[in-house]
Amino acid sequence: MQIGMIGLGRMGGNIARRLMRGGHGCVVFDVSASARAALAAEGAMAAASLAEMVAMLGGGPRAIWVMLPAGKITGATIEDLAGLMGRGDVIIDGGNSFYKDDIRRAKILAARGIDFVDCGTSGGVWGLERGYCMMIGGPKAAVDFLDPIFATLAPGSGAIARTPGREQADPRAEKGYIHAGPTGAGHFVKMIHNGIEYGLMQAYAEGFDILRNKSSVDLPEDERFTLNLPDIAEVWRRGSVVSSWLLDLGAAALAHDPQLEKYSGFVQDSGEGRWTVEAAIEEAVPADVLSTALYARFRSRQEHTFAEKMLSAMRFGFGGHVEAPGSEK
Repeated sequence: MQIGMIGLGRMGGNIARRLMRGGHGCVVFDVSASARAALAAEGAMAAASLAEMVAMLGGGPRAIWVMLPAGKITGATIEDLAGLMGRGDVIIDGGNSFYKDDIRRAKILAARGIDFVDCGTSGGVWGLERGYCMMIGGPKAAVDFLDPIFATLAPGSGAIARTPGREQADPRAEKGYIHAGPTGAGHFVKMIHNGIEYGLMQAYAEGFDILRNKSSVDLPEDERFTLNLPDIAEVWRRGSVVSSWLLDLGAAALAHDPQLEKYSGFVQDSGEGRWTVEAAIEEAVPADVLSTALYARFRSRQEHTFAEKMLSAMRFGFGGHVEAPGSEK
């Protein structure tokens, strides 16, 4: 099918590429002319404006995917599209927007007959080859209409063993995407996913910091060990209960830079961790680990330990987030 893609950054550009590889037609727009030209050279149709994009998509129902940073730019783009699109069209927000904003925007768009779908998208810079895990919210009819798009972007079942007892369950989850519920549910599930990600990363970071400091002169001499962190990360990848893609990324970083000298230890948070903690407060759900992991990122901007460098390395590994030495200045 044909779809519009707004925002051709690290993820938006690769989403368009994966769709084109799967046989879909893409009309693309970005404020950067060079980004538009790069996708056009690979087979996309480039639009010079939102109005031109809508026109190029032809008659309805039209679908346009917005892949921009959460906040004002996403809100303004969706508002502009609302004035250009018509009844039966669909707008997808695939970024990391706040789920309550989705609910509000969907009501405004519904009054114009436009469907709104929120899609929490995980996969980072690796999604082009690996596929994207997607958590989708919105009206069933709109989500079903977009299923060919989601099926192409998803990683598929691959070599992962089937979970016993899922034989009669929705097969989409096994392929890497779900219709999580009504508008806002997709971004809510992705928000919690990212909150958990904070906790997992913090656990790895602190563990490797403890391993590294086992050679400290503050310890009794016979209790000091000089441990090979790249080897430890590598052995944990193979058969250990703590193996994961995050550990894979950490192992790769340590293999290339055992002291993680190219990382500052200054670690940003992109919003979802805060929103996860806010949701826990609203629901009166204890979230000790997730809250602590968020606060650790705040602390990293004042003092940088090896643990924070490990966090920086993992963030760079999955999302291409550059936090090199000096980024805190």
